[in-house]
Amino acid sequence: MSIIARPKQAHFKSVGPVLWAAALLLCATPAGAQQGPIPVGVAAAELKPVADAMEFVGRVEAPERVDIRARVKAMLEAVLFKEGEMVKEGQPLYRIEKPPFQADVQQAEGDVERAKAALTLAKIQRERAEELLTKNAGTVVARDQAVANEESAKGALLTAEAALNTAKINLGYTDIVSPIAGRIGRTAFTRGHIIGPESGPLATVVSQNPMYVTFPVSQRDYQEAQKGEGKLDLSNVEVRIKFPDGSVYGEVGRINFIDVSVSRTTDTIIMRADVPNPKGQLVDGQLVRVELKSGKPEERVVIPQAALIADQAGVYVFVVEDGKAVVRRVKPGGNVGSNIIVDGIKPGEPVIVDGFEALRPNAPVRATPVLGVKG
Repeated sequence: MSIIARPKQAHFKSVGPVLWAAALLLCATPAGAQQGPIPVGVAAAELKPVADAMEFVGRVEAPERVDIRARVKAMLEAVLFKEGEMVKEGQPLYRIEKPPFQADVQQAEGDVERAKAALTLAKIQRERAEELLTKNAGTVVARDQAVANEESAKGALLTAEAALNTAKINLGYTDIVSPIAGRIGRTAFTRGHIIGPESGPLATVVSQNPMYVTFPVSQRDYQEAQKGEGKLDLSNVEVRIKFPDGSVYGEVGRINFIDVSVSRTTDTIIMRADVPNPKGQLVDGQLVRVELKSGKPEERVVIPQAALIADQAGVYVFVVEDGKAVVRRVKPGGNVGSNIIVDGIKPGEPVIVDGFEALRPNAPVRATPVLGVKG
């Protein structure tokens, strides 16, 4: 028996200090001990004037977008603009070699002069044939032939003059100008290239101010907006633009077009707003969020969106009452910037927006206002 007892005693001594340290730690920190109030960040619910608003996804479109093309075929002599810059209506953009077209003009001018000379001769011959006929020295056939020759000469002159006009027009096409004012993109060709009508767009000019913003509206939202008087009052609707980073565009737009039919595939109707773009912040093709506001603003309670918590029963927030975190069920509404409209909270009540990790209902809390966060 003494042989068995020794190893047990030796084993006990080797682990004894560890067990005693653990026992002392348990005694020093009993289960369920209170650690004091939980520190949380709070923001006061605020009463703010809020107008009825609806939000959609839209896309920026330029009212005018023109592909610059060559209308005659020749060598490109010069590119007269800087890519990405603003251009004016009528501003020269490209210059095509002129000598071949100047030669065509000169040739056409020569054809006109020959046609004029032929017409003069035909007129003289017709007058002579008529004079001979009156003196019974000529024949009716000769007179008629002279009249027909004069009319033919007139037609030849008109043809020559038309060819001259065409040659002058083609010469004018060697100077390619911008048909609209706007911002021009990259050039597809540089000097030395042979370009023509088959070359495709040389560059694209996009108008800048104002801009259109188009967005699809569901039938349900459209019918909701039509309630009341039965007609949507477009003059009372403000259009606000939000960028992907959450910032709000400074200019206010107005709806200027509602499509005449509903899409059969998406059950939506396209609306379009006219938005000023004096600084060029809106870019053609840009994806944005569109907020429509109408009616007079009403006082509503708003809180930071960070305060909202969702569970199976719905949405709730923690409100500080008598130093404790109290659960308050709320009904959220629309967004107001980084805040949200809620029903179920009174103005001025401190709503917890930070410190949820260790928070539980009716737990004592130590509330600290969060800087920069307001309802």
